[in-house]
Amino acid sequence: MKGRCVTDADGRPGRTHDADATRADILKVAASEFAAKGLAGARIDEIAEKTRSSKRMIYYYFGSKEELYRAVLEQNYAGIREAEADRHFEDLPALAALRAHVEHTLDYHLAHPEFVRMVMNENIHQAQHLGGVEGIRDRNSRVIASMQAIIDKGVREGVFRAGIDALELHLQISSLCFYMVSNRYTIRTIFGLDMEDPAVIAQRREAIVQSVLASVRQAG
Repeated sequence: MKGRCVTDADGRPGRTHDADATRADILKVAASEFAAKGLAGARIDEIAEKTRSSKRMIYYYFGSKEELYRAVLEQNYAGIREAEADRHFEDLPALAALRAHVEHTLDYHLAHPEFVRMVMNENIHQAQHLGGVEGIRDRNSRVIASMQAIIDKGVREGVFRAGIDALELHLQISSLCFYMVSNRYTIRTIFGLDMEDPAVIAQRREAIVQSVLASVRQAG
């Protein structure tokens, strides 16, 4: 669709746009709006005002508000999975690979709080929109395959115990890292612990790493 002539807000032929850039701009703003306000609270009019587009153009590219929301979900999940794949953790020795994976997961969540908010919002909707994202299961199965490769290497190296479930380990890592962002405000209010303080982040990062490593180590 790059370079296609689109219509303006009044339906008249507009100037030639870089369709990829326009679509990316819409997705970026929509991601912020949906993360902050959820599907129900976000408004297409507001997204249009903050982009180089119009309400008509948004519907031209995405069809509906719900389809735009699903596109944002797809982009969010693709982002974290692609970032993991680019690191090739399974190429490292097992203990170093698992540590690097945990640290990367935490750092990604901290750097992308909008991803955490989108996941929280979609859970409110019982994942009814995520199920409509094409290839979502296949894309996320790759992180389990990578985790299994690390586990298998750890067992061969004699540093991991046998019988570790790759999905369970992934869920353990994800939940510990996710919590750092999802509960940062309640933790600050209840315990006075600032989960955005660099010193606290460093302490929590090492605590999470050690917790995960302890759960997989070979006894003795």
